[in-house]
Amino acid sequence: MAEQGTTPGGKRGYAGTWPPRAAVPAGGYLPTPASIWRPFVETLRQWARAEAGAGRLLPWVPVAFGTGIAFYFAAEHEPVLPVAATVAIALCLLALLLRRRSVFPAIVMLAAVAAGFAMATWKTARIAHGVLARPMFSVALTGFVETRDIREKTDRFVLRVVSMESPRDNTKLERVRLSVKKGTAPEVGSFVELKARLMPPLGPQRPGSYDFGRDLYFQGIAASGFVMGAVKTREPPAAGGLALRYAAFMQWLRDAIDARIRTTLDGDQRAIATALLTGRRDAITTPVNDAMFISGLGHVLSISGYHMAVVAGVVFFTIRALLALFPALTAGQPIKKWAAAAALVAAAFYLLLSGAEVATQRSFFMTAVVLIAVIVDRRAITFRTLAVAALIVLAIAPEALVHPSFQMSFAATLGLVALVQIGLPNLLASPDHSVTARVALWGGRELMVLMLASLVAGLATTPYAAFHFHRVTPYGLLANLAAMPVVSAVVMPAGLLGLLAMPFGFDGVFWAIMGFGIDWMILVTQWVAALPGAVGRMAAFGVGPMILASAGLILLGLLRSPLRWSGAVLLVVASLWAVRVPQPDVLVSADGRNVAVRGGDGRLHLLHSAKDAFLVKEWLAADADARTATDASLGEGVSCDPSGCVTQGPGGAFVALATRPEALADDCERAALIVTARPPPPRDCAASVIDAERLRRHGALMLRRIRDGYAVDAVKPGGIDRPWSPAVPGDGESETTLRAPAAAPRPAADATPSEVDLQSED
Repeated sequence: MAEQGTTPGGKRGYAGTWPPRAAVPAGGYLPTPASIWRPFVETLRQWARAEAGAGRLLPWVPVAFGTGIAFYFAAEHEPVLPVAATVAIALCLLALLLRRRSVFPAIVMLAAVAAGFAMATWKTARIAHGVLARPMFSVALTGFVETRDIREKTDRFVLRVVSMESPRDNTKLERVRLSVKKGTAPEVGSFVELKARLMPPLGPQRPGSYDFGRDLYFQGIAASGFVMGAVKTREPPAAGGLALRYAAFMQWLRDAIDARIRTTLDGDQRAIATALLTGRRDAITTPVNDAMFISGLGHVLSISGYHMAVVAGVVFFTIRALLALFPALTAGQPIKKWAAAAALVAAAFYLLLSGAEVATQRSFFMTAVVLIAVIVDRRAITFRTLAVAALIVLAIAPEALVHPSFQMSFAATLGLVALVQIGLPNLLASPDHSVTARVALWGGRELMVLMLASLVAGLATTPYAAFHFHRVTPYGLLANLAAMPVVSAVVMPAGLLGLLAMPFGFDGVFWAIMGFGIDWMILVTQWVAALPGAVGRMAAFGVGPMILASAGLILLGLLRSPLRWSGAVLLVVASLWAVRVPQPDVLVSADGRNVAVRGGDGRLHLLHSAKDAFLVKEWLAADADARTATDASLGEGVSCDPSGCVTQGPGGAFVALATRPEALADDCERAALIVTARPPPPRDCAASVIDAERLRRHGALMLRRIRDGYAVDAVKPGGIDRPWSPAVPGDGESETTLRAPAAAPRPAADATPSEVDLQSED
C-alpha cells in the first residue's frame, strides 16, 4: 500500500511501505528459531568450505601425525609393531586410492594418525634396551666415554659399557650416565675402568610431572649414578668405532673453543659464551641461571630456532652483501641462492658443534627447510614450511613431541608464522605520511615488529612453561625487548666472528665484544628478576588443560576464517580449567622417605627420614610455593623422633611417617594415614597404610582428602607397562581410593595438634 504526500522538493507522489502490509507474516516481525539457525549454519558451512580449500590440508598433516604419537605415549602397554605398521600402511594406500573422492581429507588425517602411532612404536622397538630396576652398589665397569658435560659443581659423562661386574647382580646394561668430581671427567673416546653406584633412571617426582626416565631411555641410557674412587684409563680391547672418533673430535673442538674463550672471559661470561657456541650450559651459576628463566630469557641458553636463525641469517646476509659488491655476479648469477647454500652449511656446522641434541636437530631442520625454499625459489616463511619441518622432526625423533623444548619452539614458531601470514606485512609496508615515515626512520617500525613478535611468541609458549616449569614470566616482553637486540646484533655475530678468527689467532677482540653483550644481558635479567611480581608461579595442573590449550593455539594459528576464534574460546576454557585444578593434600615419594602434608595454613609441611633437596624443590614448584628446600617453615607442626614423624593433615587427621617397626603399633592407633618404607603393619591396624610394596609397584603417590578417605593418583597406575617404566611382577590394578579407618580419632575443635599430642611422639 502507498500513501499520498508531499516530497521535500514540493512534488506530490506516493510513499511506499516496506515490507508490503500484505506480506507481513501472521506472527509479526519476531524472528523464528529457523530464521536464525539456517543462516548461521550456512555461514558455518561457508567458513568450513573456505578452510578446506586447495593447499589447506598439508599444515594439518603434522597435527594428525603428532596426535598418533601422543596416542602411543598414552598407551598402557607397548603396542604390537606389526599390527600398528599394517594399519598405517593400509590407511595410506586407501588414501592414495581415494585421492579424488570427497572423503580424501578425512582418510589422509586418519592415515597420518596411524603413521605417527606406528612411527613411535617402531622407534621404541629399534632402540630397545634394558633399564636398571634396582640400585646396584660397587659395580665394576669398563667402557668407552661417549660424551662429557662440564657442570657448575660436578662433571658428568656417558659410558658405553663393555664389561660389568657386580657381586649381587648379573644385570647387563648398554650405557650409563655417571657423575664425578669436578675436573676429573675422562676424555671423550677414552677407555676407562671404574667402580660406581648405579641407580634406576629418575622417574616422575609426582603423578603428572615430567618423566626423566623416559628421556634417558630414548637417549639409550639405562641407569645413572656416581663414580666411587678413581677413574683409570686403560688400553681398549678393540677400536671404539667411527662414531666414537667423531665424538672425540667434536669434543676436542668444543674444548679448544672453550679454552680460547677462557683467555678473555671468565665466570658466567665465559659459561654463557660457551653455551651459545657449543651448547654446554651446565657451568652457569645458579643465581644467574635462575634469573635468566625468571626474566623470560632462559631460551637464550638452550640452542634453538633463534640461534639457528641468527647464525644462518648473519651468514646469509654477509655472503649476499659481499657478492653484491661485484656487479657482474649481481647481474648474471643467483647470488641469493649461493648465500642460502652458504648459510645452510654454516647451520649444519653449528648443529654438529653444539652436540646435535634433539632440540637442536629440530631447529636445524626448520632452518634448513626455509633455506632450501629460498634455493628452489619458493616462499620461505609459510605454514607449509613449518609443516614439513615438524614432520621431519617427528619422523626422526617421535619422542620430541612430549619434550617441552619441542612444544615451546613450535608453538612460538606457529605464532610468528601466523603473524607474518596475517598481519605483519601491513606493519612492514611503506609508510604513507610524514609522521610515520619519521618514526620508521628512527627504528620505530622495527621496534614495533620486535615487540609484537616477542609478545606473540611469549603468549604462545605460556601454557607449556606453566605446565612443565610451573611458572609464567610477567615481564618476559620487557626482558626480551631490552636484551635480545644486543644478543642478536652483538653477542652472536661476535661469537661467529670469533670462531672464524680463531685459527688465525685474532679471536680475542671478538670474545671481549661478546663479553660486553653478555654483561648487558645478565644485567637485564637480574634487573627484571628483581622487579615486584617477577616470579609468576603456577600450581601444577593435569595434561587435559594443556591439550586443550594446544588445540586452541593450533586453531588460532592455522585457520583463516572467523572459525579461528574458536581457538581463543578453547584457550579461555583451558586457563579456567588449569587454575581450578584441586591441589593434593598428601604427597609421598617413591622411596617412602619423604612425605608432604598440607597443613591448616594451606601450605605443605615435610615429614622425612632422608631429605631430598631436588624432590622437595619439585614439590614446592608444583604447589606454586616460593619457599626453598632449606626453609625452616617446612617443618612447622611436624614432630619427629628416631622412629618417625607425625603431623596433622587435612580434616585434622594425623599423618605419620614410620621409619622403624616399633613405631607402627602406636601409629596404627592414633593416625589416619601411615607411610612406611618398611614391611606392612599387622592386618588389624586401624589406619590406612602406604607401605614399601605399594610404593615399589606404583611409585610416587598423590592423595586428596575426600569424604570417606583419600583419592589416590599414582605415577604408575596398575596395568602400566612401558619399556622405560616396566611393570613390577605382581602388579595389578592400583586402588584409586584409600578408605579412612572407621575408628580414626576425631580432631579437636580447632583442628590443630595439642602440645601433648606432639610430645607423645618424641
